[in-house]
Amino acid sequence: MRLRRLTLQNLRNIPLAELSFSGRQQFFVGQNGQGKTNLLEAVGFVTALRSFRTADASLLIAQGKREGALAAEFDHETYGPSRVVITLRPGGKEVTCDGERITRLADFLGRFPTVVFSSQDQQLVRGAPALRRRWLDLALAGTDARYLYSLTNYHRALEGRNQLLKRQASAAELAAFEAPLAEAAAALVAARRAGVETLAPHVAAAYAALSAEAEPASLAYEPDTDAAASAVPSDAAFAWRAHFEKTRARDLQFRSSLSGPHRDDLALRVGGRPAKDYGSEGQQRSLVLALRLAQVNHVRAATGVQPVLLADDVLGELDPARRRRFWAALGEERQVLATGTELPAAELGDWEIFRVSAGGFTAEEAP
Repeated sequence: MRLRRLTLQNLRNIPLAELSFSGRQQFFVGQNGQGKTNLLEAVGFVTALRSFRTADASLLIAQGKREGALAAEFDHETYGPSRVVITLRPGGKEVTCDGERITRLADFLGRFPTVVFSSQDQQLVRGAPALRRRWLDLALAGTDARYLYSLTNYHRALEGRNQLLKRQASAAELAAFEAPLAEAAAALVAARRAGVETLAPHVAAAYAALSAEAEPASLAYEPDTDAAASAVPSDAAFAWRAHFEKTRARDLQFRSSLSGPHRDDLALRVGGRPAKDYGSEGQQRSLVLALRLAQVNHVRAATGVQPVLLADDVLGELDPARRRRFWAALGEERQVLATGTELPAAELGDWEIFRVSAGGFTAEEAP
């Protein structure tokens, strides 16, 4: 898939931008705070109608404006020339694809995949479990509407139980809510386990390529409780129901559900040891790149579409050897939109260059 034209209006600090892309590599260069990441955020929004920076889409609308909009034109492997228009308002969003209004996210999800490589990705190794869960959820939900349904269904049921806990509901009321919550928990855990099993080989292979096979890396699912142990759906739902009943008194005391899939984690290891505690700076950088490359390969395998890659200020942070291996791992078919405060190294090929300043974009003529 290739992004050929992009129009942005009143998004973050971008009042209006109309850009055309003819090649495979586009680079946006400028000082920090000028709008480079805002442009990548807008492109990434097309994948699952959510930002990679915030859960509140209304924050993308420029301050003082009632709405923001973007239009993206793609050459698509499956659908041919395609045009997506998204209008954002404080109360919601409106999406059309080739003139047809999209009313169900499941009908749109993953049709125009992108994968973001960010300088903030280091926190996937060093940061809290919530960041790793978010990466996993976005990676899987972006290609599978069933996973999104399982995730949404679980959080809806969890919110219902938490509301009962806050008002100190009776045991009978909580039990009534815990039955559907248990079913949802069992479904989400099964989906996560299957998803991690699919992603793990991609992570191992990508890390081997980036590190010149210096040491192995691994990804594993770490469920929050033993209730996730059963692989049989009916047994798993029963185990989760028993778990929520067992923890009810404690959760009532804290007025919140303190355990469940919303507390799951991922185990990231390098050389057989936890990467967070024992990985060097270089090993951790290679591992987070491997996670994103695994996401790229998963998208391609699951959808048959080559995602557009969005590299936000990552090239300058890599040493020359790792940068060459990373670039080789991206392949020669995928489109890359990258940002930085300095122009990319000549060894990375020819780029269409855009200068970015105060939300404006100026194409630089080729020499």
